[in-house]
Amino acid sequence: MFPRKKIIIIGGGITGLSTAYFIQEKLKEQKIPADCLLIEADDRLGGKIRSVQTDDFIIEGGPDSFITQKKWGLELCRRLGLEDRLVQTNPLDKAIFVLTKGKLQPFPEGFNLMIPSRMMPFLLTPLVSPLGKLRMGMDLFIPKRDSNDDESIASFVRRRLGNEAVRKFAEPILAGIFAGDAEKLSIKATFPQFTALEQKYGSLITGMRARARQGKSAGNTGSKPTYSMFVTLRDGLSSIVTELRKRLDSVEILTGQAVEQVNPTSGGYEVLVGSERKPADALVVTCNTHTSAGWIEHWNRPLSTLLREIPYVSTATVSVGFKKSEVKHPLKGFGFVVPREEKCGIMASTWSSTKFAGRASKEHVLIRTFLGGAHREEVIGRNDEDLITMVRQDLKAILGIDAKPVVVKVFRWIKANPQYHVGHLDRVSEIEKHVQKHSGFFLTGAAYRGVGIPDCIEQGQATASKVIASITD
Repeated sequence: MFPRKKIIIIGGGITGLSTAYFIQEKLKEQKIPADCLLIEADDRLGGKIRSVQTDDFIIEGGPDSFITQKKWGLELCRRLGLEDRLVQTNPLDKAIFVLTKGKLQPFPEGFNLMIPSRMMPFLLTPLVSPLGKLRMGMDLFIPKRDSNDDESIASFVRRRLGNEAVRKFAEPILAGIFAGDAEKLSIKATFPQFTALEQKYGSLITGMRARARQGKSAGNTGSKPTYSMFVTLRDGLSSIVTELRKRLDSVEILTGQAVEQVNPTSGGYEVLVGSERKPADALVVTCNTHTSAGWIEHWNRPLSTLLREIPYVSTATVSVGFKKSEVKHPLKGFGFVVPREEKCGIMASTWSSTKFAGRASKEHVLIRTFLGGAHREEVIGRNDEDLITMVRQDLKAILGIDAKPVVVKVFRWIKANPQYHVGHLDRVSEIEKHVQKHSGFFLTGAAYRGVGIPDCIEQGQATASKVIASITD
């Protein structure tokens, strides 16, 4: 019989909730006597996952979907009984556009982010100049890189495909996913599949065409993906948070409670919350690295220093709903991205009511815009009215929409987006070495090995296994 253990999880975002859920399940399966406490400083759970239902609209403040190529998001939805609520992307109107000289140009068919797998759409696209196309085509003849050192997204794309590919594709699309600077973001930490293509095929274009052929071959055998690449939930992604909260019947949850100190003790750890000191045999910290660095500094300064070296940027989303009859643009597609050279206030836009069914009624359309990030972070300091005015001006200039919105929602995410700069994976490995010196102590979350929802769920599941091992040794 095990003595009763105490587990504390700091942070109630998707990583913390997933960690708590999988710990609870393992405790029940293995009949381990333990108390589990989750502490969240905010009044609500979910972190950046925040869905709001307003009249005929379902608006996402943070992520609007998760990728299905990484299995952990789908698997958790199945475990939670949410599979019948999954919504796939629109199978027909799925074009993505790039703003070029003030006009929207469709992304060429056969492109995977920045790499062409079909020649004719690539040759015919007005997105790239003739010299730019010639330079991108040189990828077929450039040998693979011998060095295994990390490099930035911009360096990698420039080396393989040229500078125009950096400006037109890498910066607005790849860096846009992380709201980061392509000149600083690590290719290994963000898009390792591209470095794998180079190593295996030499040419990115050759590798992408080979994968396209493999996909067709799989399709010919009747092996088709069950879901589209991205999915959401019928009532918004917060359904995952709500269901996790319901399932955590053996976990005590404190919201609106800020942790003030974390101290190691002879038998584990002590967490100061308000005036209470809560003991823990195992402690999981899932919040941003700068906050955790402050708690750790007095008992492991090198670890604290490494944590502070992970930078964050601020972003905002502004969602705007209109009467469909007052919008002349057809909105046939998922949205558009904005290269930095276009000098817009927004960096991208998702046509939410086209991308996913049920985001707005048939009488309305919903458009979501993104602001801030590494290159435009200063705009986040403006008030809501200024942000809304900026968005409306850009939507008028780009889409011709001059109608009065029927709903507007602004969400700000201040220093909430971790940046995986060059050398990030080496830094994380060093962080993990320091963490291993402290038995029963764990750091996990979006700052380390993946920012997407499935990545965070995977990290939560893996951390849960480590916690159980630490209290049963």
